[in-house]
Amino acid sequence: MIILSPVITEKSMNDVSKGRYTFKVDNKANKNEIKKEVEKRFSVNVTNISTVTIKGRTARRGSRREEVKLQPFKKAVVTLKAGQKIGMFEAGGEK
Repeated sequence: MIILSPVITEKSMNDVSKGRYTFKVDNKANKNEIKKEVEKRFSVNVTNISTVTIKGRTARRGSRREEVKLQPFKKAVVTLKAGQKIGMFEAGGEK
């Protein structure tokens, strides 16, 4: 499984109107694998992919404010051909 989950943030949702969708992907996945997976799963044409690896960091969590180590992850911003959309990012959309 290459695509792990969509990234739902204010910035990523603003990019949806420009045809750019953000996904959390497998750390070992390359751009070609990500492109094939997105095109197969959502039946769209991908024009560009940008990836970035987010380093792990420490954060304070819980009622005792204990420090925990957050795992590093890879994020992909996928640009689609003009006029195409992925329904799961739209309001009330399914597929």
